[in-house]
Amino acid sequence: MRRAVNAAAAALIGAALVGCGGDGNSVGAQANKGDSKGYIAGDGSIEQLAADKRGKPVVLDGKLLDGKPWTSDAAKNKVLVLNVWGAWCPPCQEELPHLEKAWQGWQKSGVPVQMMGINQRDSAVRASATLRKFGVTYPSLQEDGGKALLALQGKVRNYPTTLVLDKNHRIAARVSGAVSEATLKGLVDDVLKSS
Repeated sequence: MRRAVNAAAAALIGAALVGCGGDGNSVGAQANKGDSKGYIAGDGSIEQLAADKRGKPVVLDGKLLDGKPWTSDAAKNKVLVLNVWGAWCPPCQEELPHLEKAWQGWQKSGVPVQMMGINQRDSAVRASATLRKFGVTYPSLQEDGGKALLALQGKVRNYPTTLVLDKNHRIAARVSGAVSEATLKGLVDDVLKSS
């Protein structure tokens, strides 16, 4: 009996190890690389939620990088695009120009969209310097000790993450990892059509 239990345990451990190694972007695979990058990168996967599958509205408040207060009520009746990022995160920096191009397009066309960055683990000074470096003009919330992440209903598991909220501020789409301008515009267009 003891041998059977040990054999079963060994088989389970072996299966678990095989499962961890198959996806080079899995949490286990990233941890095993030992590169000490300090974050779990997203793989670019996209999740879209039908209107009847969306949860409660997201309610956010905090301080912008310039110290002014902001609440999600300021984007009432607009699609709200939230990008969780950090200056320490190379994929976050790589996507900043794409996000800015999408934002500029919405601004020029008058589409009811508000873009908001949610900075993690940076001082306001460092975050502001990074945004200036990449020519980002949309606002960003300061690091707040994780309060904003809690408001995002468990949808942020890696960096960067971009959420598209419908006009009622319910999560309608998520990109786990860097997003291109075209993909983000497509997701927002889908949400605008369903709102």
